[in-house]
Formats: sequence, structure tokens, C-alpha cells
Amino acid sequence: MAVASTQLPTAEDVVHAARSIAGGVVRTPCLPSAALSAMLGADVWCKLDLMQATGSFKERGARHALLSLSPAQHERGVISASAGNHALALAFHGKALGVPVTVVMPRFAPLVKQVRCKQYGARVLLHGDNIADAREHADAVAAADGLAYINGFNDPAIIAGAGTAALEVFEQVPDLDAIVTPVGGGGLIAGVVLAATAVRPTLRIVGVESARCASMTAALREGRPVRVSAEPSLADGLGVPEVGAAAFEIVRGRMESVLTVGEDSITRAILRLLEVERVVAEGAAATPVAAMLEGQLASLRGRRVCMMLCGGNIDPTVLARVIEHGLALDGRIIQFLAVIRDRPGGLAELASAIASTGASVKQVSHERAFGEDDVSRVQVLCQIEVRGPDHTEEVFAALRSRGIDVLARGSLRQIATHE
Repeated sequence: MAVASTQLPTAEDVVHAARSIAGGVVRTPCLPSAALSAMLGADVWCKLDLMQATGSFKERGARHALLSLSPAQHERGVISASAGNHALALAFHGKALGVPVTVVMPRFAPLVKQVRCKQYGARVLLHGDNIADAREHADAVAAADGLAYINGFNDPAIIAGAGTAALEVFEQVPDLDAIVTPVGGGGLIAGVVLAATAVRPTLRIVGVESARCASMTAALREGRPVRVSAEPSLADGLGVPEVGAAAFEIVRGRMESVLTVGEDSITRAILRLLEVERVVAEGAAATPVAAMLEGQLASLRGRRVCMMLCGGNIDPTVLARVIEHGLALDGRIIQFLAVIRDRPGGLAELASAIASTGASVKQVSHERAFGEDDVSRVQVLCQIEVRGPDHTEEVFAALRSRGIDVLARGSLRQIATHE
């Protein structure tokens, strides 16, 4: 059962949505970033929609869609398939508005999002390996229970609600030249396009999606939405195998470009936002910064640019791994295999050489049984913190000066094979 007609939303619908949700969602700040501006060579602003109560922009469309229900639909309830943020938004605002909510999540949806949906009173069903599988099951449940299905990115009310974030940006940032926004199912960028049509018709709009689920890129290539494979990604919120038909019709021919970014760049982007903006962004929200770090936004240098940081719901355990991996990618955590004399004071000499350069030892482990042929020497696997590549070379020079050999450096695989 559809919650609204399939007619494409308009710029006027975005303005109506803004009035509809006023007071029910947070009017989030859009702040200038000196650090990101220096990195890009532009005047960069960040729209912090990750500061919504449930941590993402999805609240805008969810509340507007729930307020658009008929009295009968309101009483019976709604259902949707979602990897997390749309589900959270529906659960939160469903509870506030007294609408029963059922959400179907892929089996591997982030645990933190599953738990929070249940805390907001939603019925949570786990099904399938991706959002497409979850959608099929949600359709079956909707038909069986008579529930209204609210599409998280293709429903007209959802798209109009998403566009309200851009209306706020236009009020908050004078003389804006461009918006860079994540792309999953296409609802957010479609809303941005509609809002820009009304307020900033010359605005440059750039979309960014994960290379592991480049459904908008495929749609533009084929001229219509097509199904692509979706591989696991840090940007799990963008893992929509097929962009919405309505969203695609709105954005085609209006976006300047759609870029794809890889996992390492997303990792670095999450780390950069944490360090320079003190913002915890999930992988999907970090994709605009990832594109910047890859040098794909060079055409926006010298312009006033808004990065849509649309979600902050990252699993704490994943965040911990991302930070470690990001530091390793930056060359600020390194691993290497050293050979020291197997005698009293040998390990202390290694630690002393490292400490003399100002580096910090994180972990050390000996390898006697499968190490050197010379039993008087022992291999030591070291993990240390450094300031960067130049500092690394300083550490290795200090080790060599004390007669300590470095056999290999890099990942555990590289060290194991001495690549």
C-alpha cells in the first residue's frame, strides 16, 4: 500500500514540507570549516544534519510522510525497509505522532541502529543480506497486515522532506556556489535539486556514492534506474542497489556530476572530520569529504561549497577500527619487523632507539621459534605511533645507527612475506 501518489514532488512541495515539519525536527547548523577550506582551497561549509535527534537527515522526510497519512493509515501503521537511518527516523517520529511502525532491516544492519529502533517502540524484522532483500519481505508484510509502505528515498513526501535541509542551507550560507551530497537511493540529492530550483537555480550540485554500490552512476549510464551489485561498505547507508525512479527523474540532467569513492578514502574522511571538525560522521555522510581527499572536487576550488554531513550513526566498534585503519593509511601508525640480539637489554635498546625519536610504542611481540636461523638473534614485530612518513624514516635511521635491522614494514601480510 503506497503512502502517497507517484506524482513527482515539486519545489512547492519542499516549501510545504518545511512548514509541515517546523518545530518537529532540529533546524541544524551549517558552519564554516577553516580546516576543510584549506584542504580544498575553497570556502567550505558543513551542514550538520547528523545533529538531528536520531542522527540523520532522514527525520525530515519521515516526519513529513507520517504527517501526510490518512486517518486510517495513521491508525493501522506503516512499514519500510531500511539499513538503519530511515528506520530510526520512522520509529522516533512514529512514537511521537502515535503511528505504529514496523521496519525491515538487512540481517547485517548495524547493531546500534537495530537496538535504537526497538527502544523507540518499532517492530524490527531482520531479513536478507541487503536492502533489496529487505524490501521484498517488507512488501509481503505490508500486503499481509495492510500497512502503508513508506519508501525511504523514492516517496514524494520523503523527497520533499529531504529538500528542507537545502532550504535551511540557502538561508544560512550567503552566495553559495555548490552543494556536495551523498547519494544512495537518491532522495536527498533529489530534494536538494528541487529546493535549488526554487531558490538557487544556478547552484552546482555534485553527488558522491560508494564505489561498492554505484547505482546512480549506472542509472545515468543506462538512462534509467538499473540494479547493481552492492558490496559491503563503510558507507552502509548508501548501499541501495537501485536508485529510486522518482528521484532519478528529478536529478537527471540537473546534477553537475556523480562521483564514486573507495573505502580507504571514506576511512580517511571519517578520521579527518573527527580530528578537524570534532564531528562523528558515519561512512555515508563522509563521502563528500572523501571525494575532496581524492582530489575529485578540484573544479570547486575558489568557490563557496556546502558539504552535506547527513548522518552520524556509526557503530562504536566500527569507529574504533576506522580510526586505527585511518591512522595506518596516514602513516601515523606503522608496523615493522626488526631483528635484535636475544640477550638482556636487547629489547630495551630497541625501545630506547624508538623513544629517542619521540615515537611511541603501541605493541611489541617476539618471534623466536619461527624467526632467525641465528638463535642469538630474535625477530620483533613492532607497532608504533609516529607523526608521519618523515618521522618513520627518522625512526628507522635511529634503529640502524644502533645496529638494529628492519626486515619489513607495512601490513601483516607484507611483513609475513617480506614484501
